[in-house]
Amino acid sequence: MRSCYKSCVRAVFVLCLAASSGRAQGTREDYKRAQQFLPGNLRHRVYVADVTPHWIAEKNRFWYRKAGMKGTEFFLVDPAQNTFSPAFDHERLAISLTKAAKREVLPTELPFDTFDYAKDEKSISFQVDGTSWACQLENYECKKGPEPVAGQFEEASPNKEWVAYVNEHDLYLRYVSTGEIIRLTHDGEASWDYATAIPSLRPMIAQGTQEVKQRPAVFWSPDSSKFVTYRMDTRNAGRFTNLQFVPTGQLRPKAFTVVYPLPGEVLPKAAPIIFDVQKEKRIDVKTTLLEIQFQGGPSFEWFPDSKTFYYEADERGEKSIELRTVDPEIGEQKVVIREKSDRYVDPGETFFRFLHDSGEVLWSSERDGWNHLYLYNQKTGGLKNQVTQGPWVVRRIVDVDEKSRRVYFLANGREKGEDPYQTHLYSVGLDGSNLTALTPANSNHTVSISPDHSYFVDNSSRPDLPGDAVLRSVKDGSQVRVLEQSDASELLKTNWKSPEAFHGKAKDGTTDLYGLIWRPSNFDPAKKYPVIEMVYTGPQAFFVPKTFGAAVRGLQSTAELGFIVVMIDGRGTTGRSRAFHEYSYRNLGGAFEDHVAMIKQMAAQYPYMDATRVGIFGTSAGAYGAAHAMLVFPDFYKVGVAISGDHDARLDKAWWNELYQGFPVGPDYAEQSNVTMADRLQGHVHVVETMRFADALMKANKDFDMLIVPNMYHGEGGNLYLARRRWDYFVRYLLGVTPPSNFEIHEDREPTSGRPR
Repeated sequence: MRSCYKSCVRAVFVLCLAASSGRAQGTREDYKRAQQFLPGNLRHRVYVADVTPHWIAEKNRFWYRKAGMKGTEFFLVDPAQNTFSPAFDHERLAISLTKAAKREVLPTELPFDTFDYAKDEKSISFQVDGTSWACQLENYECKKGPEPVAGQFEEASPNKEWVAYVNEHDLYLRYVSTGEIIRLTHDGEASWDYATAIPSLRPMIAQGTQEVKQRPAVFWSPDSSKFVTYRMDTRNAGRFTNLQFVPTGQLRPKAFTVVYPLPGEVLPKAAPIIFDVQKEKRIDVKTTLLEIQFQGGPSFEWFPDSKTFYYEADERGEKSIELRTVDPEIGEQKVVIREKSDRYVDPGETFFRFLHDSGEVLWSSERDGWNHLYLYNQKTGGLKNQVTQGPWVVRRIVDVDEKSRRVYFLANGREKGEDPYQTHLYSVGLDGSNLTALTPANSNHTVSISPDHSYFVDNSSRPDLPGDAVLRSVKDGSQVRVLEQSDASELLKTNWKSPEAFHGKAKDGTTDLYGLIWRPSNFDPAKKYPVIEMVYTGPQAFFVPKTFGAAVRGLQSTAELGFIVVMIDGRGTTGRSRAFHEYSYRNLGGAFEDHVAMIKQMAAQYPYMDATRVGIFGTSAGAYGAAHAMLVFPDFYKVGVAISGDHDARLDKAWWNELYQGFPVGPDYAEQSNVTMADRLQGHVHVVETMRFADALMKANKDFDMLIVPNMYHGEGGNLYLARRRWDYFVRYLLGVTPPSNFEIHEDREPTSGRPR
């Protein structure tokens, strides 16, 4: 994972020439067929049921948006009455909005994704291109709504009486009813300013300047009496200068410098501050300065009674995470929970929920070897009991019913005979009693529970199972009604087959690993197919798709060119035990022995997979992985494509690398750098931290190709030219076939909401 800090992408394509297969694959017809399996084109052939309910008030009624193969619709559901209907008359709304907005609006392509019902539910409001609209549901009269109280770069109080904004590095308030301006600070300066998050490159490019305008980092109390913010000091932090080689409207390249501390460097620091608007008083939070490990800034949340706010503070290298509460009257803070480790406490695996009625906190931790929930006394910080336990993983707290003292959560690895990464919904008493499974299907589940804890929406599927969206009862998981069913009938007409799950062993011969295998739709088991692995080994997650929607997008197109495509989650990623997760600690390059072992097992089971012709590609940390695999296993991986590669952790952002590669910075940073291993490369290389890697390859007298894509942020970003060049590279050097010249990929992407086609 990596930020968008580059204004151009330098794609590294690493390859070692393989023998030609002599087979008629990689043809123009194959390219045309591959194009049909791009995500934008698939949306006309596949409907994936995925309902996101928007719950109305504190009850259990909700609406949702359906993006179908022929357009979009909004539906209203009443679980208690078990009724289902359109949320409004789409055709009448489109006619009225066409007239009022003076632009064509189609009922199947309404220019908004979300809306709000009025309290009496007799009208709805929404935004189109930043303009507010309100439409009566009785006569469908649509009118522009009132102008917002706060502008684009302002933050209004919840009662809309005050607006906070930053001007020349200082913080101001405007009293909305009179326009009175109150200057709250007078000593702000560049790189030591108030209420200003550290900006990334993207807004600089969009605004054409380093002095970007942003919404102020102001966190209002619910009663609008106070807010908390911070003063950010980036004066001594490291920076990167980026060149936009092809800026709009000028010939000369433009330079943009961003705050970007590297591992071991001085970090920006933030000082939290409270402003009491009613008392016109400033209160500094009594804490040491907060070290900010990347762009952005600290975040704060208020309790509903406005008497306390809280935030998380991370020790550098994530050796510990503290949950802190603050008394806003005096700025005194208290550490409620401190989680620590001699390696790291992963912020992505650490989550919590305050129980305001009982004064307790639910907290997740890997301390017993698996990620589980623990119940704490908020006032004393004392542990009351462990809520969940066993050789399985809690993934997320979904809801807590304080009256019945039950917590609802997603977890994986508990159900026997299933892929251990599949999530299910469970409930359990806060004392750890009466654990209940609420999602019966052998598939991956994502859920949303109604505010009254009576119903939940269950989206369920697997890579080989299209699945559905079902309304269920929270009491026992029983079905109330099916809301949507996935439809892959048009896709199946192409002779497409779903990717196949594969279960094998890690290099240690004992640890279970899981992957997926994609085959071309014109697959012939009598042929021999080169293998391409799409790789990402970042320890912040696992990456092999577990849902139907994720599995049908992207990799099938590569398979259509004449390849078997695979993905594998090796040791060092999440979703399993703490020991499995920490395999990658100070060992980010060590996962590939597992990948090689798994591909060899796949080829042994399926003779049509040619393990003598294996390619690999990835983006960001996946690009590091693709190049690293070529360097460590040059006799196995023959062709590689690396895009936006993090080839040397010493030159990447501090937080991600210090977290997973370790802090303090040790010699392992250099030992696992692709730059220091460049002399191991065999054959010919195409190089997208890349200039340093290219320099090392030159010094090692290695051949390579380099593609630079101007005006593209970090990542691949859906660039179709880049996708085609990646296809060409594998076809030319792994299939041994000359790719069709200048094939132009077309993808029918969904129009941005709020804009006409």
